[in-house]
Amino acid sequence: MAEASTRETYGKTLAELGRQNKDIVVLDADLSTSTMTSFFAREFPDRFFDCGLEEQNMVGIAAGLAASGKIVFVSSFAIFASCRCFDQLRLCLSQPELNVKIVATHGGITVGEDGASHHAIEDLALYCALPGFTVVVPADAIEAAEAIRTAANTYGPFYIRLSRPKTPIVYPEGYHFTLGKAVTMRQGTDATVIAVGIMVAKALEAADILAGQGIDCRVINMHTLKPLDEAAVVKAASETGAIVVAEEHLAQGGLGSRVAQTTAREKPVPMEFVNLGDRYALSGKAEELLQRYGLTARDIEESVKSVVKRK
Repeated sequence: MAEASTRETYGKTLAELGRQNKDIVVLDADLSTSTMTSFFAREFPDRFFDCGLEEQNMVGIAAGLAASGKIVFVSSFAIFASCRCFDQLRLCLSQPELNVKIVATHGGITVGEDGASHHAIEDLALYCALPGFTVVVPADAIEAAEAIRTAANTYGPFYIRLSRPKTPIVYPEGYHFTLGKAVTMRQGTDATVIAVGIMVAKALEAADILAGQGIDCRVINMHTLKPLDEAAVVKAASETGAIVVAEEHLAQGGLGSRVAQTTAREKPVPMEFVNLGDRYALSGKAEELLQRYGLTARDIEESVKSVVKRK
């Protein structure tokens, strides 16, 4: 598959939106060359604010700007944009439901050599716990651009998680993103893999391998974790009778937890989960870490085989 950078796409899309709407302002925490908000900063220096290594204060400033009628984009690495400023996210953005878009890069363990201190693997659980927040994890650069545009035109607080490395392109040009509506990437009748972010491409790869073994696997991209497309989950459970959830996140509180809540309430079926479990990762190259911690197409393949046996 061809690859592209979701964070670079974000930076270019943000600059495009800045040309269209003078109410858009951007805040960063001394990482604009990495988060790619530098594209916006070069074009609109009067609407760009570098807050330094002060993520908590940055969220407070964003709240003030949003309360004044601005559409505010806030960026940092995902670990800092979730764990470091959670109290401010809760009090300043979630409770008053302000129009601030947290777009974080370097999500998951694919930041690689930066190590456990920089691996954002609790972020989805934290943001999904915040009332009023919309939580999106695009599967590729094409979907990332669409999600950013949608966030800019949709009132309320958002969290959008992007990756550090380039990731496979899974969508054609012209793809239309619909907030809160899962996308069936591949039909199937024997089991369903519900994936998010970088795991969507791996799920499609696993489905191709499984097809050669006589297992017909549906693949769903659940790009919006909150609000979750519960109808898509129930349909998959009803029609395929088995679900595997794949995500670059800890086992607790992310996509797997949200899908399991829905199936337990609406349509219980056998489930398996491909995630990081209950552990922090070591430092290493991105692909080596994905292999070590079980976030590969092969791991999805084995989980599908396991869950099909339990039907």
